[in-house]
Amino acid sequence: MASNLRTPPRFVPTLTTVLEVPPEPAAVEPEAASAIQPDPASAMALPPAMQLSQAEIVSLEEQLLHRVLQRVDLSLEERLSDTVSAAIQHQLDAMVPRLRNEIEAVLRALVIEAMAAELSENTGSTPASGV
Repeated sequence: MASNLRTPPRFVPTLTTVLEVPPEPAAVEPEAASAIQPDPASAMALPPAMQLSQAEIVSLEEQLLHRVLQRVDLSLEERLSDTVSAAIQHQLDAMVPRLRNEIEAVLRALVIEAMAAELSENTGSTPASGV
């Protein structure tokens, strides 16, 4: 009994609100019960003792799937965009040094070839003076 008097650590969530269980609805004819469509905004967990028909179970599953897909759809595009952008940026960051080295090597080779060609064409000639 002494363990019930202990104060839980501060990171353990504690109950701050007491919820009242709504009274069970009056008995409804089975035909009328299957025709009732619950409002998703006021949906709540069913008591475990409540028996549902196969059609009601399918209907509840479809409603749950629809609500879950709506929630996923809201953030999916934004998160995909962020993830793809981050992956592309990461690849670009890794490519820049390699591209810089490749461009430097190609430019160095071109300059060497151009200098060699220029020197071979002008062998023996004197450079023009600025006078």
